[in-house]
Amino acid sequence: MADSCSPVIPRHVAIIMDGNGRWAAARGLPRAIGHREGTKAVRRTIEAAIEQGVQYLTLFAFSSENWQRPPEEVTDLTGLLRYYLRNELNELHENGVRLVVIGERDRFGPNLAAELAQAEVRTAGNTKLTLVMALSYGGRADIVEAARRALAAGLSPDAMSEAKFASLLSTDGIPDPDLLIRTSGEERISNFLLWQTAYAELYFTDVLWPDFETADFTKALAEFARRERRFGARPE
Repeated sequence: MADSCSPVIPRHVAIIMDGNGRWAAARGLPRAIGHREGTKAVRRTIEAAIEQGVQYLTLFAFSSENWQRPPEEVTDLTGLLRYYLRNELNELHENGVRLVVIGERDRFGPNLAAELAQAEVRTAGNTKLTLVMALSYGGRADIVEAARRALAAGLSPDAMSEAKFASLLSTDGIPDPDLLIRTSGEERISNFLLWQTAYAELYFTDVLWPDFETADFTKALAEFARRERRFGARPE
């Protein structure tokens, strides 16, 4: 039995990694540099999640709306994704991290989509942390696609339930987030895991993503541990 004084650790933490562009602009640097610095924060956060005993970590790495950004920035982002995958995968695998990708990976082209699929296969047996990368992902599109799957399967209205619908989402088999963190001072969820975060605790910080340190992650977890999760029920 766990010690009653032990901190409550969220099983699943989701993060909207925001502020790379503002971090770069404040230093008079190209946005691409901000994105590159953001990958260092990704590494720190993965290490912190493993250290703290978090089982699932979902990172909003590229939204479906990001395709509307200037072409050169989209190229930088996709190039950075390819670089990260090729240079960090070995370490992720050695540290027992399982990689799962949700979103429209085919939009990144057949080569990168294949690399993502290969990375998932290679790390499928790892159990220390499941790292979910949301790439070209949108919460509304996820829900619409689940509805399409239900219709294609010929499910009757009477056969539908919340559990059944959840099984049709891209996150099937992954528990809903307990804690959602957003950096950079913005206080909205921006079309991220709309169904899945129905009862997540929300934590907003002014820290820009490239400056997000292990101490910031620990602070968010400490705030989560102080909250009383009711799931719609009255407090005791």
